Amino acid sequence: MTVLVTGGAGFIGSYIVDLLIENGYNVVVVDNMTLGKKVNINPKAKFYHLDITSPDLEKVFKENKIDYVSHHAAQAAVSVSTSDPIFDAKSNIIGTVNLLEMAKKYQIKKFIYASTAAVYGTPEYLPVDEKHPTIPMSNYGLSKLTAEKYIQLSELDYVIFRYANIYGLRQNAMGEAGVVSIFIEKIKNSQILEIHGDGQQTRDFLHAKDAAEANLKAIQKDVNSEIFNISTNLSISINKLFDVIRNENTQVKYGKERDGDIKDSTLNNTKARTLLGWNPEYNLQQGLNEFKRFIN
Repeated sequence: MTVLVTGGAGFIGSYIVDLLIENGYNVVVVDNMTLGKKVNINPKAKFYHLDITSPDLEKVFKENKIDYVSHHAAQAAVSVSTSDPIFDAKSNIIGTVNLLEMAKKYQIKKFIYASTAAVYGTPEYLPVDEKHPTIPMSNYGLSKLTAEKYIQLSELDYVIFRYANIYGLRQNAMGEAGVVSIFIEKIKNSQILEIHGDGQQTRDFLHAKDAAEANLKAIQKDVNSEIFNISTNLSISINKLFDVIRNENTQVKYGKERDGDIKDSTLNNTKARTLLGWNPEYNLQQGLNEFKRFIN
């Protein structure tokens, strides 16, 4: 079986590629290398330096018998979605539609999509389950939700993952979503950490390797046309995260809240546990221990 992983040179995507190859799958990677890194590309994967919005995307499907698509290429910054909504929509909506058209034309078996907790907006209750209303607070959340709707109308078998806050060693510390990586990088360089708002906001942090495992399960399991929260079902405040990560010399300053950020987020993962047989293996402390060599 051959799996196409878009964004496979990036953060989550590269973990998925590695796990699929470890499990005997042929893997094709498509990445425009805006955020992807050559060092992340598994040498056993077939790589195309290509944007998912390009008409040349069909070349990938012509040259390879694609059985599954794991779609992780995206514009993922809330601030960018606000400052440049056209770029956000082109990347997350038009790019997905272009990929869907190829997937339909070449009759893939299943389309796996990386969505986000941002589609829910401000939680009406916690933990948020998949039946929670979807009222995004940002263009980013809206573009990801719109892509979900296109997938649901595509007549393809699909699995949609609404990820919690994913972290891990390959995460870009220059981004806005990778708070763990941002904290680690600043501690490593003896810089002052900035916390947006009062730091009481809570997040559900999931290791990228657990996200990758969910993608493997989606391929292996006979589960179709479902949406899953992929999370730990636990939350921690940003202040508490800072206390866990900091060393004795680390300084912090508090800034204004970011537009589009929600106060609290915890995702209920019961459905994924039940239907996919998926369970997160990493607790936050285990995941943070991987970063120690970058601090010391």
